[in-house]
Amino acid sequence: MRWAAVEKLANAVLYEGYILYPYRPSSIKNQKRFNFGVLVPQAYSAAENGTEAYQMQTECLVEGGPQTILAAKVRFLQPARAGAWSEAIERTVGPVEVDFTEFARRIPFEFPMIQGAVETSTRRVAENLFRVTVRISNETPIEDVAGMDREQVLPHSCASTHTILAVENGAFVSLLDPPDEWREVAAGCHNIGTWPILAGATGDHSMMHSSPIILYDYAQVAPESPGDLCDSAEIDEILTLRILTMTDDEKREMRETDDRARRILERTESLTQEHLMKLHGALRELRPAGGKLKVGDRVRLHPRPGGDILDLVLAGKAAIVEAIEETLEGGLHVAVVLDDDPGRDLGMMRQPGHRFFFAPEEVEVLV
Repeated sequence: MRWAAVEKLANAVLYEGYILYPYRPSSIKNQKRFNFGVLVPQAYSAAENGTEAYQMQTECLVEGGPQTILAAKVRFLQPARAGAWSEAIERTVGPVEVDFTEFARRIPFEFPMIQGAVETSTRRVAENLFRVTVRISNETPIEDVAGMDREQVLPHSCASTHTILAVENGAFVSLLDPPDEWREVAAGCHNIGTWPILAGATGDHSMMHSSPIILYDYAQVAPESPGDLCDSAEIDEILTLRILTMTDDEKREMRETDDRARRILERTESLTQEHLMKLHGALRELRPAGGKLKVGDRVRLHPRPGGDILDLVLAGKAAIVEAIEETLEGGLHVAVVLDDDPGRDLGMMRQPGHRFFFAPEEVEVLV
C-alpha cells in the first residue's frame, strides 16, 4: 500500500491547531490547546450528554470484487498531560486489512492511559460496488468521571483523529462528485465527524483520506510551503512575516515553549529572500482558454455588466496575459497586466500586486 502518497497531507491535518500563533503560553488565546477531531472516553461523553464525541465514523464506496483488499490506518495525537502546552504523542493503529469476503473486523488498541477499537466492515450495495465503514471508538475506562473536567480527560483522549484508506484491485468513488449512477448511494454514506476525500495524485482512486477538517478531493500541501505552521487556517506568508517581527523576548519564549514551536522559529529565521518571495502567491498555468488564448497575448478587457467600480475603470483597457489559471471548481481565470500600469515606471510591471483577473469571455484578443 502506498501510504507515503498521502502522509504529507495527513501530517498537516494531524498537527492542525496543535499550537497557534504567537506560539507562546503567555498569549491569552493559547491558554487552552485546541484540536480538531477529539474523541473523549465514552463514559465522559455520556456524562456530558453527548456534547463531546467518543466515536468517529467514515463511510465511503469502493468498486471491487473478490480480489479487492482494503487497508485502514488510524492516526491521532494523545496529549501527554493536561494543560495547554503539554506535548502530544503520535499514535497509529494499523494498517488493518479487510478483504471483500470478510464482512466485519474489530481491532482493539491500547496505549498508556487510553484504550479503544477500530471496526471495519464492508457491505455490497450494487454489482461490484461496496460500502466500507470504519468506526473509531474511545473505550478508555475512567472512574469518577463526574468529578473530571475536560483538561483532565484530554490525556485519555484521541485528538486530531483521522483515517487513511488504501485499496488494491479496486477503486474508491468520490463522494464529492460521484458518477450519476451512484450519486444516490453515495448520498447514503453516513460520516460522523469526518469527511473522506480522494487522496494522492490527481486521478488516482487507490487512496482516501478521512479527516475532521473539510477538504476537497486531491487536496495538496502547496509545494512552496517550507513546513507545517500548525496554526488552524494558516497562511504561510502572513504567519512567517509575523514570526519574523516578534521581539527577542517573544522568540525566546517561543523557543522554550515546545519543541515543535522551536523548529518553526528556526526554520522561519533560516528562510532566504527567494523562499520568502515564493510564499507571495503562485500562479499555475494549466491550459489556454478554449485553445485560443495563450500567455503573452495582448487583449482588451470587457468586464461583464454588474461588476464593481474597478471593472468600470478597467473596461476597454489593453493588457497582456500573464497566466491562465484553473479554479477549484474547474473554471478558468485569466491574469493580466495593464499596458498602462503605473508600476512600469517603478520597475514593478510583473509583480503579483499589479495583476488583475478576468474570465476568458471578458477578454478580447488583439491581433
